[in-house]
Amino acid sequence: MAAKSSEKTNVMRILDGKKIPYQPHAYQPDAAMSGVQIAALLGEETEKVFKTLVTVGKTGQHYVFVIPVAAELDLKKAAAASGEKSIAMIKQKELLPLTGYIHGGCSPIGMKKPFPTWIHETAQHQETVFVSAGKVGFQIELTPADLVRAAGCRFGDLV
Repeated sequence: MAAKSSEKTNVMRILDGKKIPYQPHAYQPDAAMSGVQIAALLGEETEKVFKTLVTVGKTGQHYVFVIPVAAELDLKKAAAASGEKSIAMIKQKELLPLTGYIHGGCSPIGMKKPFPTWIHETAQHQETVFVSAGKVGFQIELTPADLVRAAGCRFGDLV
């Protein structure tokens, strides 16, 4: 059973409000679906589909990193990008109260409060990229430049 593609998420409403074009994509999620599996369901290469990771620096500041779904965040590169001595992933139970999103539905757009955000530099080489639309079962496709505009992020070497 396919998810309703006509459903609007908060991320989509934010993009509509900023007049940023995007293409919504819905899929039927499985309990423990990986980003690589989501890319396959969407019929897209893993280099085009990105996951959103939330971290905390040694100073206590939170940072967001958007990387290809098949890649792993290099914590040393993430720390260097953010100017932190070290960075660690936040605990999963902290994600919802901190961002307003649950695991598997975290988007770099529309978090409860803005955090410094980076997207892996390979996104610049894609015509469009996919990120979570803020709800499990929903992705949005937009240009890297529009993602930068919507999420206030910058590019960096993160993996």
